Amino acid sequence: MREGFRQSMAWLHTWSGLLVCWVLLLVFSAGTASYFKEEITFWMSPELHATARAEVAPAVAIARAVTHLEKQAPQAERWFISMPGERGSAMRVGWVSPPPKDGPVGNARGRFKSESIDPATGEKMAAVRETRGGEFLYRLHFDLHYIPVLWARWIVSICAMFMLVAIVSGVITHKRIFKDFFTFRPGKGQRSWLDAHNAAAVLALPYHLMITYTGLITLMFMIMPWGVQTAYQEKGGESAFFEEVFPVGAGRVKPAGVAAPLTPLGPIVEQAQQHWNGAGLATIVVNNPGDANATVVVTRQRTRTLSYLQPGMMFNGVTGQQSSAVGDDPSGAAVTRGALYGLHMGHFADPWLRALFFLCGLSGCIMVASGALLWAVKTRQKQAKALAAGARRSFGLRLVDALNIGAIAGLPIAFAAYFWANRLLPVGLPQRPQMEINCFFAAWAVAAVLAQIRPSMGMWRFQLSVGAAMFIGIPILNVFTTHSHLGVTLFMAHGPWSVAGFDITVLLLGVALALVVRVLNKREKKLANAVPAVKRETGKLKEAA
Repeated sequence: MREGFRQSMAWLHTWSGLLVCWVLLLVFSAGTASYFKEEITFWMSPELHATARAEVAPAVAIARAVTHLEKQAPQAERWFISMPGERGSAMRVGWVSPPPKDGPVGNARGRFKSESIDPATGEKMAAVRETRGGEFLYRLHFDLHYIPVLWARWIVSICAMFMLVAIVSGVITHKRIFKDFFTFRPGKGQRSWLDAHNAAAVLALPYHLMITYTGLITLMFMIMPWGVQTAYQEKGGESAFFEEVFPVGAGRVKPAGVAAPLTPLGPIVEQAQQHWNGAGLATIVVNNPGDANATVVVTRQRTRTLSYLQPGMMFNGVTGQQSSAVGDDPSGAAVTRGALYGLHMGHFADPWLRALFFLCGLSGCIMVASGALLWAVKTRQKQAKALAAGARRSFGLRLVDALNIGAIAGLPIAFAAYFWANRLLPVGLPQRPQMEINCFFAAWAVAAVLAQIRPSMGMWRFQLSVGAAMFIGIPILNVFTTHSHLGVTLFMAHGPWSVAGFDITVLLLGVALALVVRVLNKREKKLANAVPAVKRETGKLKEAA
C-alpha cells in the first residue's frame, strides 16, 4: 500500500460512492419524503380536506367495514382494515385478490386494492380519488418499482452497504473534514464543490450514519439471516421470529378449502382494547376470510416511543377465541431491533422533529449529488488541456454528466409530475393510482433521455428550470383544482395545516431550484464575458510580438 492508508480510503470513498450514487439519490429523496407520507397522502386526497370525521365506536366501524369487504372481495386471500390515526383522517379497507386461474400468478402487491370508506356507513367514499399517495414514495425507497420486490431490496441493500463504506472512508480520508466544514470558497471550481460536499456531509453526519446503518438493519434478514436462523432453529426458524416481531404478518396459514362463517369482530375488538387498557387500534387483518382456517390479527396503534414494536393479538377467525398475543413482553433482540427500526422510520417524532429529519434527509440528497458532481469536476479538470484543444469528453465523463443531469435535475421533475398528475388526472380514471406512478417514471424517463442526448450546461439549466416551475406551480394548480389552497389553509382558522405545510414546502423547493438556475445563468454570463477578454489579450500579445 505505497500510497498510504488515507489515500487508499480516498480511492475507496470515490468509487463506492460514485457507482451507486444515482440509486442512492432516489432512495434518499423518496425516503426523505416518507417522513410525511401520511400528510402527502392526505394532500393527494383533497376530497377529504373538508370532511368532518364522524365519531363512531371502533367495533361498529369495523363491523361495517367487514360488511363492505364481504360485498367487494368475498374471495380475497386477506382483508385489511386500517383505522384512522393521529395523522390520518380516513378509514381504509384493502384486500389481496386471489391469483388468476389462467396466466401468471404475480405477487401480492400487484393484486392489492384499497378504498377509503365512511366509518359511519361502511360505504365507499365515492368522491375520493384513488391514489397511492405517500405510500408509493415510502415503498419506492426500498422496493423501487416495476421489478420484483426481492430483486429491488437486494439492489437497495447493496447500495446501502456501499453508502456505509463511503461515509466511513470519507471521514477517514478527509483529515480536516470538521475544520473544513466552516470553510466555503465560492467560485473556486473543484475546491468549491469539495467544500459543499463536506458541509452537506458533516452538517448531518450522525444522521447519515444512523439512517444508513438502520436501513441495513431493516433488510438484515436478506443480507445476514444466519443469526435469526440459528437463534430460532428450535422454535421454527425465521417464521417464528417474524411472528414474534411482526404481528401483522402473523397468523398466516393455508386455507382449508372448507367454507365457514367469519366470527363477529366486535367482541374481538373489545377484548383487544381491554387487553391494551383502552388504547386505539391500528389495523385488523383477516387471513383466509370465509374459510375454516381463517385468522384475525389485531394490532395496537403505535405510541410516541422510540421502539417501532407494535403489539398484536391473534384470534381464531371462526370461533373468535384468542390464540396468542405478541409484543407485550418482547425479547431483548426484538426490543433492540424495534429501537433501530424506529430510529429509521421516525414515527416516534413530533412534527418539529420530523421536520428536522426531513432537513437532514435533504442534506443527504445534497451530499450524494455534490459527490457525483465533484467526480465530474475533477475528471473535467484532468481533461482540461485536451478539451481546450478541441478534443471530446471521454466516454466515462460524458456518461456521468448525463446521469447526473438525469438524476439530480430529473428527479425533481418526476416528483412534481407525480403531484401534478394527482390533480389533473380524471377522478374516475381506471387504474388511477398506477397512472399517477406511471407519470412519475415517464417524466423521469424523458428527463434522463434528454440528458443522454445533450449532457450540457444548457440542459442543466433547462431541467432545473422545469423542475422549479413545476414545484412553484403546485400551489397555483391547487387554486384551480381544489378548495383547500393556501388562501384557505393558511389564513383560515380551520386549516387544514398539513395541506398548507405541503404547499409551502414544495414552493420553497421550487424557489431553491430557481435560485440554482439563477446562479448557473450568472456563471454562464461571466464565462461568456471572459472569453472575448482573453481573445483580446491574446491579440495584443501577438501584435506586440
